[in-house]
Amino acid sequence: MTKEWVLILGGSSGLGLATAKKMARHGFHIIIIHRDRRSDLEYINIHFEEITSTGSELLHFNIDATNAEKRIETIDEIRNVLSTTGKIKMMVHSIAKGSLKPMVSNEETTLNHQDIEITLNAMSISLYDWTKAVFETDLFDDDARIVAFTSEGSTRAWEGYAAVSAAKATLEALTRSIALEYAPKGIKANCIQAGTTETKAFALIPNSEKLKKSALERNPNKRLTTPEDVANAVYLLSTDEAKWITGTVIRVDGGESLR
Repeated sequence: MTKEWVLILGGSSGLGLATAKKMARHGFHIIIIHRDRRSDLEYINIHFEEITSTGSELLHFNIDATNAEKRIETIDEIRNVLSTTGKIKMMVHSIAKGSLKPMVSNEETTLNHQDIEITLNAMSISLYDWTKAVFETDLFDDDARIVAFTSEGSTRAWEGYAAVSAAKATLEALTRSIALEYAPKGIKANCIQAGTTETKAFALIPNSEKLKKSALERNPNKRLTTPEDVANAVYLLSTDEAKWITGTVIRVDGGESLR
């Protein structure tokens, strides 16, 4: 029987890690690409042990997912492990590596061209790079699903969020095109727009406490979105019942974006 794997780009914390745990509990085997300091690995390994305790196999690679050479090497390793007995059923893009600088400031360093370029490469273009590489090595399942995490910032302007906002808008555009052009190959691609979620990445956003307060006021359910809320939606997109959903942005925010 062919093993079904979930490849998560950015899976050692936040939405990516919650997704890894959720999918493992439902019998999927997990591949995590992450970039973490050595000092954080002991804590991260505790979470990884939780994944393997479900009986799922886990491959993890502490590399820069945006490095082309590392990507090629890693995919080659994945192919050797999966061999003829496994396929990637789902790929989840959860890379949070972006510049959070203001465009204009008298006190802080301001956003420059390189900041935007690095952010776009990490948070959007890498989705296509990995999609193309996994497809060309014949690792995708015949009915594969791709999910990328976007945010309300793709269409709204927040101070200090310009580079990430541009990356999220690009991510959504690339996801739509992947859904269109890879459809004949059985691949479905969607974005999940998560509501305000307290993660390490969110805490780095300028005025994050103000954004959190606003989200709680706007949300009719009067709470923030959790990583587990988002992971539940990712799992739903892996099911047979979701195979006709592609090329769209799905809001998982408890109604936060209604007002």
